[in-house]
Parts: sequence; C-alpha cells; structure tokens
Amino acid sequence: MAKWLGLSVVVIALDQLTKYLAESGLVYGEPLAVFPSFNLTLLYNRGAAFSFLSDAAGWQRWFFVTVSFSASLFLIYWLRKLGSEQRLLALALSLVLGGAVGNLVDRLLLGQVVDFIQLYYGNFYWPAFNVADSAISVGAVLLVWDALFARSKGA
Repeated sequence: MAKWLGLSVVVIALDQLTKYLAESGLVYGEPLAVFPSFNLTLLYNRGAAFSFLSDAAGWQRWFFVTVSFSASLFLIYWLRKLGSEQRLLALALSLVLGGAVGNLVDRLLLGQVVDFIQLYYGNFYWPAFNVADSAISVGAVLLVWDALFARSKGA
C-alpha cells in the first residue's frame, strides 16, 4: 500500500507546486496562450466540478471539505483492502485520492480551488481545471475500466 499512497503524495505535491507557480506567474483571468486551444489562465473556484455551487453563500466550502475528507478516508480504507494483484484498481484509487486531497488543501487554506488549465475550441471553453482535477478524472476512467473489463479477465 505504501507505493500507492506514495503516488497520491506525488499527485498532491505536483498539484500544489503547479498551483503555486500559476498564482506566482499568472495574472488572474488573463489567458496566457501556450498552444492553439490551450491557455494557462488563473481562476478560482469556490464550488465543485464545473463550478457547481460556486455562487452559494459560503457554506459550500465546509460541505466540500467534509465530502473530500470523508472520500479520502474511504479511499485509504479501500486501498488497504486490495490484494497485490489489483494494480489497476490501486492506481485508479491513488490518483483519485491524490486529486481529492490536492483540492482539499486549497479549500482548507484558501477557501477555494486554484484552477489554471484552460482548453478551448473556437468560442467553446471547457471549464478551467488543475492537476488534481486531471488525476481525479484519469482515476475515475480507470475505475470504470477496471469495473467493466479488468476484473472480467481476472486482472
């Protein structure tokens, strides 16, 4: 289990480092073009995915702190129960755990999550996100993959 928790710590560290660099080097709301359809843009999110509940009166901070903390404890518990052969599931859970804790740190310290990765096509802009969000998304896809395919093949 130590290597999987280590992976989560790496995700948390990368997430916090990139958020620090974004806050240090970017001006809030001003896109910095990196590639076509890819900007770095410092934004803050008081809500959850896609700014869900971002306009609430402030109670959402502690709601999302509680949800993230509870989910993190559950993920650690789940990781402890896995067999050594369940590597794909352990990878998925570790990524989700690292992402959840990365955003939890922001909510606890800042009251909001730092986002800075902006993808777009023409006039369509995907909501800004960060390394933690990416880890959660990849982990979620791997969880679905594991549930649908890996276990049926005995992996």
